[in-house]
Amino acid sequence: MFLFSMSFLGFSQSGTLKGVILDDANNPIPNVNIKAQDKGTVTNENGFFILKIPADQEVTVVFSHLTFESITATFNLKNGEEYEFHPIMKESVEQISTVVISNKQRKEVEGIITLEPETVRLIPGANAGVENLLKTLPGVSSNNELSTQYSVRGGNYDENLVYVNGIEIYRPFLIRSGQQEGLSFVNTDLVQNVDFSAGGFQAKYGDKLASVLDITYRKPYAFGVSADLSLLGGSLAVDAISKDSKLSGIIGIRYRNNSLLVNAQETETNYDPTFADVQTQINYNFSHKFSLSFLGNASLNKYNYEPKTRQTNFGTLENPLALLVFYEGQEKDQYQTLFGAIKATYLLNDNVTLNLTTATYHTTEEEHFDILAQYRLGEVNTNIADEDLGEVEYSEGIGGQLNHGRNDLDALITNIEHNGKYTMDDNDFEWSLKYTNEDIRDRLVEWEVIDSAGFSINPPNIDAFNDQPYTPYEGPLAAYQNVRAKNHTTIQRIQGYLQWSKRTSLGDNDVWFNAGVRTHNWTVSGDGIDKTSQIVFSPRAQFAIKPDWDKDMLFRIGGGIYYQPPFYRELRDYSGTVNPDVKAQKSFQVVVGNDYSFKMWNRPFKLTTEAYYKKLTDVNPYTLENVRIRYAATNNAKAYAYGLDLRLNGEFVPGTESWFSFGYLKTEENINDRGYIARPTDQRLKFAALFQDYVPSLPKMKMYLNLVYNTGLPGGSPSYADPYVYQNRLPDYKRADIGLQYVIVDLNETYNGWRKPFKYLSVGFEIFNIFNAQNSITNTWVRDVYSKRQYAIPNYLTPRVFNVRTTMKF
Repeated sequence: MFLFSMSFLGFSQSGTLKGVILDDANNPIPNVNIKAQDKGTVTNENGFFILKIPADQEVTVVFSHLTFESITATFNLKNGEEYEFHPIMKESVEQISTVVISNKQRKEVEGIITLEPETVRLIPGANAGVENLLKTLPGVSSNNELSTQYSVRGGNYDENLVYVNGIEIYRPFLIRSGQQEGLSFVNTDLVQNVDFSAGGFQAKYGDKLASVLDITYRKPYAFGVSADLSLLGGSLAVDAISKDSKLSGIIGIRYRNNSLLVNAQETETNYDPTFADVQTQINYNFSHKFSLSFLGNASLNKYNYEPKTRQTNFGTLENPLALLVFYEGQEKDQYQTLFGAIKATYLLNDNVTLNLTTATYHTTEEEHFDILAQYRLGEVNTNIADEDLGEVEYSEGIGGQLNHGRNDLDALITNIEHNGKYTMDDNDFEWSLKYTNEDIRDRLVEWEVIDSAGFSINPPNIDAFNDQPYTPYEGPLAAYQNVRAKNHTTIQRIQGYLQWSKRTSLGDNDVWFNAGVRTHNWTVSGDGIDKTSQIVFSPRAQFAIKPDWDKDMLFRIGGGIYYQPPFYRELRDYSGTVNPDVKAQKSFQVVVGNDYSFKMWNRPFKLTTEAYYKKLTDVNPYTLENVRIRYAATNNAKAYAYGLDLRLNGEFVPGTESWFSFGYLKTEENINDRGYIARPTDQRLKFAALFQDYVPSLPKMKMYLNLVYNTGLPGGSPSYADPYVYQNRLPDYKRADIGLQYVIVDLNETYNGWRKPFKYLSVGFEIFNIFNAQNSITNTWVRDVYSKRQYAIPNYLTPRVFNVRTTMKF
């Protein structure tokens, strides 16, 4: 019923205009009259205002006051869009000219997708947030709902840039599975703006090969409290501002517990996680020209995992098999992160803005485990009339596996950056100079012993084959895998960029140009490491044109030469040894796109199409297991990627934005000239949909649907296997999450009684994996002792899970 109520047209469409009005001395102006058509409001004592205006049309808004000159501005907002406007009213006789502000093509010319913060907060998911929404976009793939990591157009998780308030964010190093990750750095309760580029981005963004996620946290303009509670945890955010509006701050506290999801999996466990963090942003305006801001984060993720038993049924209807595992031991992981950044902004004049930012990131990570797994592999009783239905009757394989790990890492990353922007006529010049020091201390101790029927199995690199019990083996026993390393590595980086952009016209057509270049110099040194320095230059350009046609079309092309200088993880090979001579991976990229905006059912829609090609050289091969990436630490491969992304978004249901995405990708690599094979991120086909709806007769009952389908990744082979021998693929990933929410208190209405303290209140429930699809992220490989055959036992992700959720604002 609620999925296809598209014919309901009586829904009021509006956008929200809000901001703070200041005078020349940066003091707030109360009692400013604001009028738009037949609607109006006034600013409060802090100069803050909020006004609903009609959507998808030009609306003229007049700001007037007895002692200040009036301001007239024209806005064109999408339905549901929130736009901030902060004018400065002057006492002089100079009249401010009319300002026309439109959301159209604000980011489209740069190939950037902008996501609404409210949509980010509302869409259901096992790991809800910004990354959960990104996975519904074309070109973005993930086969693990418990992870916030994502792959973009054939790149891996390390090839994505993440910025918050212009400051680069790092992710933990030792994480190996999605259920260990806990919280993403990005706190959705604090988000004001979300921009995402899947490739061909400008020089002002850093040196990565795949994508850019650019997050802006909001600045408070009034006191407010919001909370979100569910069976998976909760969050609390508080906005505050001083009476003179010079000091403002926002703080967010989050707690998450994945027990609901993990306990629903096939492995019976004792699971005791603690994922918690505190984030804050504090702003102080010394004057209308100079301001300081602080962004801080403290997070603690504890992961205590004690598996007990597991039974996985697999095989075919004719030959059903099962793996029974009994565990002893436990895993104890801890990831503690401290982050702080101070940013100073100075407006030299109306055309020049200068910024100075210092930031420090410190992480201490521990990954300690000793787990013994004893297994039985056998045939399953399929006799429906038998009381032992589903039990293992005949064991074909018996064995065990002992995993030991004592991995510790301590990383301290400090940087200082100056950047600025100069505007002259229709030209924008931007520049930056940044210094980074990375001090990383790492201990890696991992070994694994495997036996089958009581006989130890030798590692694959030993020539002597262990043919027990038929032939006695008299050689030395060796662990199947054994990695031991201790490193202290320092990386110093100097990087900068200079870019120019211009908006102009070519005949009757609107055009936009952007060109820039980045440079990056890095030096690797450390205990027992030869000091090595390298430098790269990365030229990039973009061009967009909006023809003077009857149809609303925008064409753009972008690309250049992109480098990814190695981070510590890329310098460390499979044995844990650091290779300082690893070069920056190089990619020549071209992205061609088109935006076609049109009306359907008298409502706005847009079809975005992008085709891309990447040629990669000096590639550093890697293996991908769950979310852990291990590099070869050599540049002995070349690769390519090409594909097509389509996205149709608009108001399929009046007053709500939904979209459908489709992506095609092919990416292959050639290692040591052995020929091209699929890369670990070769996600060939992708389909996703995000759909928002409501019941026409009960508009406060809302529905959110999140659908994702990805074809299988080439991750079905053992982690130690030669990729040229094993090119197995995992099964296709299919998932649907749905959320139903009833709004008790709406932002646009006034209530009395017990609902009066609330500005917003909703309750609802969510169903994750509504169709209970069995998705697997890796395979466990076990041997039949008699035939020596290896069986791939899928490690399934989360089944269908129910969650209850409430959201409130005060």
